[in-house]
Amino acid sequence: MQEKIKTKYTDTELKEFKELIIYKIKAAREELADLAGSLSAANSNGDEAAIAGKTLEDGSATMEKEQTNQLAARQKKFIEQLEGALTRIENKTYGICRTTGKLIPKERLRAVPHTTQSMEAKLKQ
Repeated sequence: MQEKIKTKYTDTELKEFKELIIYKIKAAREELADLAGSLSAANSNGDEAAIAGKTLEDGSATMEKEQTNQLAARQKKFIEQLEGALTRIENKTYGICRTTGKLIPKERLRAVPHTTQSMEAKLKQ
């Protein structure tokens, strides 16, 4: 008797991934809120610095603000990717590599729950 190759995850397995992703989205949103808070705090201090004149501190504050903006943008993208993973769970297409069509190993999905590619496909890029 030939062993059947698994082509998709069971509802129970998908539920496990859904819980993991929901947890990660919650944590990512909290981090994004913290970043937004630090950006608004930096903006409220920026006016006084402009009046006082340009100093080296102004330059480092601007650089820090840019880094925070980049982190916030990355965090938003991460949340969007996680939400996309939830959609794939609802469609029962979660965990299927978009390149090879094979099942992505659970270990990879636990480490990178928003991935759409197996390591095999990723390494061929």
